[in-house]
Amino acid sequence: MSSLFAGRVLVANREEDELDTERELRRALDNKVVLLYFGSGQCPRCQRFAPLLRDFCTALTDESRVERAAQIALVYVSRDPSEEQQRRFLRSMPRRWLALPFGDEFGRELELRFLVSSLPWVVVLKPSGDVLVANAVEEIQGLGPSCFQNWQEASEILDRNFRLAEDFDRTSWRSLTDPLRRLKYRLPKDRHPKEEEEE
Repeated sequence: MSSLFAGRVLVANREEDELDTERELRRALDNKVVLLYFGSGQCPRCQRFAPLLRDFCTALTDESRVERAAQIALVYVSRDPSEEQQRRFLRSMPRRWLALPFGDEFGRELELRFLVSSLPWVVVLKPSGDVLVANAVEEIQGLGPSCFQNWQEASEILDRNFRLAEDFDRTSWRSLTDPLRRLKYRLPKDRHPKEEEEE
């Protein structure tokens, strides 16, 4: 998904740190459902929708509310009339939100590519960059965070916290008491009880 923003700079968090290397973009966007939020702090419809979107993202990513943060990223594509207004809007939103820098012409390219015709507009993208939902505003308003599960399943996201059973088989399990047990039962260091049973 980071390939969509290859060679671009994204602004991260309220301190406006720039993500401009391929590695930073990959860490922020790859293997995630990405929401492109086209909006403006001056638009009355956006002013009503933005708190819903903020609560939607917070419900999925705030670790005080959920066991694990959802694999979701949001990029704000601003139509604000000034940089100060964009900054003010982002200060009221979650710290994890990313944004195109104010005045970046790539925002207009994205609007054309995803056929944005009104504000607010939320495009949901699979990790591959394919469009999952052309405009998810009504879905987010109607279903709230529960719609993310459908997006995640449709995106076939590989859960980073999931390990296959084979991964556990390859691990040499040791504990703090393992050296004492070896002495007590006098097991050779290169042999395990399972190997002795097989013989």
